[in-house]
Amino acid sequence: MSLPARQLEQQQAPEHQDQALDVLKRRGAGEAMIVKEIVLVALGALRANKLRSFLTMLGIVIGVAAVIAMVAIGKGAQKSISERIASLGTTLLQVRPGARRGFGVATDNNEKLTIRDAEALEKRGKYFAAVGPEMNKRAMFQWGTYNAMTQVTGAKANYLLVRNYKLQAGRMFTEQEEAGMRRVAVVGSAVIDNLGLQSPDALLNEEVRIGGIQFQVIGVLASKGQTNPGFNPDDQVIIPLATARYRVMGTDNLNTIGILAISEDKIPEAQAEIQSILRREHRLTADKRDDFDIRNQAEFLNTFAETTRTFTFLLAGIAAVSLLVGGIGIMNIMLVSVTERTREIGVRKALGATKKAILFQFLIEAIVLCLLGGLIGVLVGGGGAAALNKLGGFNTTVDPSSVLIAFIFSAGVGILFGVWPARRAASLDPIIALRYE
Repeated sequence: MSLPARQLEQQQAPEHQDQALDVLKRRGAGEAMIVKEIVLVALGALRANKLRSFLTMLGIVIGVAAVIAMVAIGKGAQKSISERIASLGTTLLQVRPGARRGFGVATDNNEKLTIRDAEALEKRGKYFAAVGPEMNKRAMFQWGTYNAMTQVTGAKANYLLVRNYKLQAGRMFTEQEEAGMRRVAVVGSAVIDNLGLQSPDALLNEEVRIGGIQFQVIGVLASKGQTNPGFNPDDQVIIPLATARYRVMGTDNLNTIGILAISEDKIPEAQAEIQSILRREHRLTADKRDDFDIRNQAEFLNTFAETTRTFTFLLAGIAAVSLLVGGIGIMNIMLVSVTERTREIGVRKALGATKKAILFQFLIEAIVLCLLGGLIGVLVGGGGAAALNKLGGFNTTVDPSSVLIAFIFSAGVGILFGVWPARRAASLDPIIALRYE
């Protein structure tokens, strides 16, 4: 190639590149316009049938709202139970008579815990911050003309520390009053409610009768809330252990020994120490199993966490079924829409609309219905959870992950159940479609 020809080619190369770029830009702009037009046509079709569009996405609204509300109830229950169990004390260990069998604790007449066991634990334990022996029974509580059945608990003066209670009014009895078998009592808040009294101070310093024996009320416990379906910690009266032992119950047998480990890290060592001391006190040989049971709060937390988690999954699964039903409803309506708009589809294809454009249009309609229904469902579900919390007394916690999952699931439903009607519309033969009446 001669020099002038090469120079001429070099001068024309930039011009060809500019022209190619212009073509690509026009093509890109054209495709963007086509996409915009398809979206506008899809939205216009939805606006033209407002009632049908609303009824179609109603199933998605109900499904998303139900999922969020049900998960909120489950999460709220789990949080409430965890807080109540944690309020008992994270380092609390409970020793009960009887061997653990299955999910419960079975006892017989030979399996007992006594005052002597508690004294041995208090004397020999190295990993214990406090030891609180307890004995209890149901008895009649009387004040004037008022009376109610309640649980009477005989305990040491350290009961508030061991069980993590607080006083609402008055004071706790002292070690001297416990050793002197004084007839003093500290009542739970539910006892006052059961008597029909309005003020927590109504019984303070009053003379009452417990099991027919006269006591003086010196304190009122602050409410803790019920953590166990079989026992309300607010519905009890605390009296000195020695008084209960000699004057009310007449026995050395204990129902529970509460033990505080010195720290959460030392709970395993504390449990091993309890087992070692009690096996020695009960003279159990190596071939005999424990005749007592040791429980810690972590076990309660894990048990309740698993239960509430299963409950939450069950509720969410039931609610998710309505999402699937909503998706089937969308597919059904979209198929009807394709049938109704067969002639329109034929006209568009005859004017040059591609199979991809028709597919995209109907897919956009299904996705918009699901996303809009999902957004409304999120608002309805969150508002419903808040209403249940405020008006219904439910402890609800809206989980952001459940909101995100429900919203993504609703979009997935739109894509999944919108593909078939969209493909059916895109595959219509334009000649046959134009002939459709």
